[in-house]
Formats: sequence, structure tokens, C-alpha cells
Amino acid sequence: MTLGGIFSVETAAQGPFWMVVGLTLAGAVIAVFPRNIVYNVFGLVLALTGVAGLYLFLNSIFVAMMQLLIYVGAICIAIVFAIMLSRPLHLEAPKRNMAKVAAAAGASFLFFAANLAVVFKTGWQAEAQRSGDWTVATIGHMMLTRYNLVFEVISLVLLVAIIGAILTAGYSRRLTS
Repeated sequence: MTLGGIFSVETAAQGPFWMVVGLTLAGAVIAVFPRNIVYNVFGLVLALTGVAGLYLFLNSIFVAMMQLLIYVGAICIAIVFAIMLSRPLHLEAPKRNMAKVAAAAGASFLFFAANLAVVFKTGWQAEAQRSGDWTVATIGHMMLTRYNLVFEVISLVLLVAIIGAILTAGYSRRLTS
């Protein structure tokens, strides 16, 4: 079946999904490559909003709203406060240490490889068929019993973001004093 003889229904249905994927990837690129930290934060907000959109496509409205509330709302606002308390942007940025860049690239590759291994070793279809109940109560019960490690990692990410904001503010105060 086609829509106006131009697109099939399947293609038209996939259009919004691919737009959200593009939004997420564009935000990730903006979050990584510019040297201006304000652009990096705006890219992060865009990427995290796109991830929330992907959760909506997975029919997980609760997780999508928590993504917006915790990551876009709390983490990105904490980063903006850290920027406000840090060194002014008009000052020249220090040169990048290539050893640190290489270490960050290596750590990123290892993290990506570990995530890829988890994705390929997980029986996604079997997990989805086993429990068909995806209510908020079930998700909450699973996060506090079976998947409590994920719940703790979310808390750890929030803690690291807060500590990072405090350290960034303290470091910039030492530079200006």
C-alpha cells in the first residue's frame, strides 16, 4: 500500500523514528566535537532528548519522562551551573594533552566494546516474551529487585555529575584567584 503513490506505509511510519535517531546522533556530534563548552552542553541536551524519544518508540513512557527529568533536567542544569562558575569563555582554552586524549579514546572504545558484547549476548526476544507486563509498578519492582545494579549506576552517574560540577567550580576559582 502506498501513500499518494510516493511512499509505502512502512516508509512513512519509519520516518519519525529515523528523524529521532538523526536528532540523537546530531546532538551526540555537537556534544563531542565543538571546543566551546556551551555548544557541548546544548548538544548533550539534544542527544539526551533524542534518547527520550527513542524510549517513546519503545512504548516506555515512564522511562522517557525519567530520562527528560533526570538527565536533561538535572544533569544538564548541573553542568550549566558548573559552566557559570568556571573560567570565562573569552579566555584562551588550554592546549589538549594528547596522552589524555588517547586515554579517553581507549576508555571510550573499551566501554563501547563492553556494551556491544552485552547487546549481542542478551536474548532480547526471550526477555520480552517472558514478561509481558510493562506497567510502572512492574518496572519499579524489577529495578529494585532484579535490576538493582542499574538503579545504583543511575545514582552513581548523578553523584559523579554533582561532584564534577563542584570540582569544576573549585578549579576555576583557584585559577582566577
